[in-house]
Amino acid sequence: MPGRVAVKLHSGEKGNQNYLQPEFVDKLVKAVNGTVVECNTAYSGARDTIEKHQKLMRDHGWTEYFDVDIMDSEGEMKLDIPNGLQIKEDYVGKNIQNYDSMIVLSHFKGHPMGGFGGALKQLSIGCASSHGKLHIHCAGKEDIQPDMFKADQIEFINSMADAASAVAKYFGNNIVYINALVNLSVDCDCCAIAEDPCMEDIGILASTDPIAIDQACIDLIWNSTGPGKDHFIKRVESRQGRHILEAADKLRFGSRDYELVEIDLNSSL
Repeated sequence: MPGRVAVKLHSGEKGNQNYLQPEFVDKLVKAVNGTVVECNTAYSGARDTIEKHQKLMRDHGWTEYFDVDIMDSEGEMKLDIPNGLQIKEDYVGKNIQNYDSMIVLSHFKGHPMGGFGGALKQLSIGCASSHGKLHIHCAGKEDIQPDMFKADQIEFINSMADAASAVAKYFGNNIVYINALVNLSVDCDCCAIAEDPCMEDIGILASTDPIAIDQACIDLIWNSTGPGKDHFIKRVESRQGRHILEAADKLRFGSRDYELVEIDLNSSL
């Protein structure tokens, strides 16, 4: 990938047991000489200030393996979304402008608000500054919405799709997506107290299309036969999670159509 490469992943909330460990992504990040990037949260916890987030990065081992950048440590920048379904601007960590390329490395799993989290969530909530996260959660109504977790669900999901489109378009062709369907809990890595995985690991997908890769992951779970599938699907459906695929498709920064090509890594060794 050209230039300086940001690797957007989830640092894992303090207490969470399911997030992807540094050892799991070590070879990939180092192969592209990447910098692990994150942004602060909009809610209280171990990642809501730069100081606490940096400490967590050390405690979780990220700084031992990689260069780490909390992208909103120096503020935020605005990305316009003229065709947004719900919001017309996205606020991302200012340091995003220091990178020429991005790998969106997502732990695909459930989510207590969005139903599921994959590439689209990483692009939107993940790359947003602390204020940007509030803006998305409140569906652009943070000045009048008293509780960021009580916005209209469809408006919130539309806002995530809008924000995802802004970051995808910012990097253009210099962005790729990797989803790891492992540790398949119904809860996100942002949860300090999360359910243990309810399904067996499925595999790892890669794509240049964030909508297609999330659609493929959802289809793999829907078509799986292992135990725990119904529990995972209930989480997604109860939050109207699949709506983000429809919303993103309307914004035309990718497609829900895909072809799965299986690669046997052992055959190339």
